[in-house]
Amino acid sequence: MSYFSTTDYIIIVVYLLAVAAFGIISSGKQNTVKDYFLGSKNIPWWAACFSVVATETSTLTFISIPGLAYISNMNFLQLAFGFLIGRIIVAMIFIPRYYAGNMDTAYQYLGKRFGEPMRKYASVTFILLRIFADGVRLFTTAIPIKFITGLGYFECILIVGIITVIYSYIGGIKAVIWTDVIQMFVYTFGAIASMIVIYNLLPNGWTDVTAFASQDDKFQIFNFDNILSFTGGYSIIGSLLGGAFLAMASHGTDQMIVQRLLTCKDVKSSQKAVIFSGVIVIVQFTIFLVIGVMLYALYDGVDFKNMIINGHNLTKSDEIFPMFIVQSLPIGLAGLIVAGLLSASMSTLSSTFNSLASTTILDLFKGLKKFESEKVELKYSRLATLFWAAVIMGTGLLFQSETNPAVDFALKIQSLIYGGLLGVFLLGIVSHKAQLKDAVISYTFAIVILSLLFVLPKFNIIPPLNLTWFTFFGVVITFIIANITMLFGKSKLN
Repeated sequence: MSYFSTTDYIIIVVYLLAVAAFGIISSGKQNTVKDYFLGSKNIPWWAACFSVVATETSTLTFISIPGLAYISNMNFLQLAFGFLIGRIIVAMIFIPRYYAGNMDTAYQYLGKRFGEPMRKYASVTFILLRIFADGVRLFTTAIPIKFITGLGYFECILIVGIITVIYSYIGGIKAVIWTDVIQMFVYTFGAIASMIVIYNLLPNGWTDVTAFASQDDKFQIFNFDNILSFTGGYSIIGSLLGGAFLAMASHGTDQMIVQRLLTCKDVKSSQKAVIFSGVIVIVQFTIFLVIGVMLYALYDGVDFKNMIINGHNLTKSDEIFPMFIVQSLPIGLAGLIVAGLLSASMSTLSSTFNSLASTTILDLFKGLKKFESEKVELKYSRLATLFWAAVIMGTGLLFQSETNPAVDFALKIQSLIYGGLLGVFLLGIVSHKAQLKDAVISYTFAIVILSLLFVLPKFNIIPPLNLTWFTFFGVVITFIIANITMLFGKSKLN
C-alpha cells in the first residue's frame, strides 16, 4: 500500500502555484468593474463553456459522484439528460433577454420587470444560497487534503480558501475562466487515468467490473420503477423533469453561471456555450459514475464504513475515491490527479467569490451608494471578493457532521431557492399581469414551503423529498400563489 511521496507533494505545490500565476497573468489589467466581473465581454464561447462545466461539476463530480455510484447505481445519469434539456430552454428563452437588455447580472431582469425591490430580494437570497451550497463544496474539497496531510478540516479549508482567493481577487472573472479551461482538462485526464489504474488492479479487468455490477444492477441508468415517486431513488420522470428545471434555474437564474454566459460577445456565442456544456456534463457524469462502479468491483463491494485510511474508518461515501487516490495511484500520477482535483475545486470557489462580489456591488450597492470613480468601484469589488471568501471558508466548517453524499446535499440546498427564483423569472416572462407584490409573495411562499420540505424529514415528520422535485415544486408553488394574489390580493407592496 503506497502513500503520497515527496514527489507527489512537490507536484501539487508547483501545479497550484503555476495555475494561480497563469490565472493572474492571463487576466491582464483590470481597470473597470466591467473588466473585473464580465471580462469586457470578449471571452470566446468555448472558454466560457469549459468554465461553466468546471464551475458546476469539479468538486462534487470528482469526489461525490463515484461514491454515489458505489453505494447505489448509475441512476444519477438521468439527471444529466434533464440538465441538457434545461440548458436548451435557457439558450432559447433566457439568454436573448439578457443580451437584449444589455444586462450585467441575472437579477437586473427582475428589476426591470418587477422593480428594484424584487431585484434586491433575489440578490440577497442568491447570496444566502451560495454561502451554504458552496460551504458544502469547500468542505468536500477539504476531504482529500485531510487524507493526504493529516491536518484537520479547519486547516484544510483555510489552505484551499486562501490560495483560491489570491487569483480571484487579483484577476477577476478572466482569471477564473482561463484557469477553468486548464483545470477541466487536467481533472478529466485524472479521472481517465484513474480508470486505467483501477482496470489494471483488477485481476480479470473489465470482467470483474461486469461481474460485480450485475449482482447489484450497478449499471442501471434509467429507473422506470415508481416513475412518479417523490421520495427514494432517482426515477426517470423525476430526473428528466427535475433535471431540466434544475438546469433552467442554475443556468438561467444563478448569477454564478449566468455571469460566465454574459462574458461572451453575443447571444449566439452564449447559446453555444450553455448547450455544449450540457453535452460535456453528460460525458463527465458517465466517467465518474463508471469509476464508482469500478471501485465497487475493486473493493469487492465492501461497506465503505469498514474501509480504513490513516487508521480511521471512512464516514462518508464521498471519501471512497479520495482514499483510492491516496493509497493506490502510482507516484507522480497521484500528485498530478490531486493537484488537478484541488485546482478544479478551487475554480468553483473562485467563481463563487466573484459572483457574490458582482451581485453585492452591481445589484445591491449601486442603488445605495454612488461610487466616486470606476477605480473606487473596482476597489470595493475586490474588497467584496475578500469578504465573501472569508464567509464561505467559515461556512464550510458547518458541514463536518453531514453524512449524506455531498452532491445530493448541495443540490438540495440550491433547490430551496432555485424553485422560487425560476418561478419568478418564468412568471415575469409568461404573465403580463403579474406585479411586484405577486412576485414577492409567491417567491417567499416557495422558499418557506421548500425549506420545510428540506428540514422536516430530518425530524422524521415527513419522508425526505427527492432532490429532483425541489425546483419543479418551487415553480408550481410560485405560479399557484402568484395567481391567487393576482385574483384576490389586496396588499400594496408596489
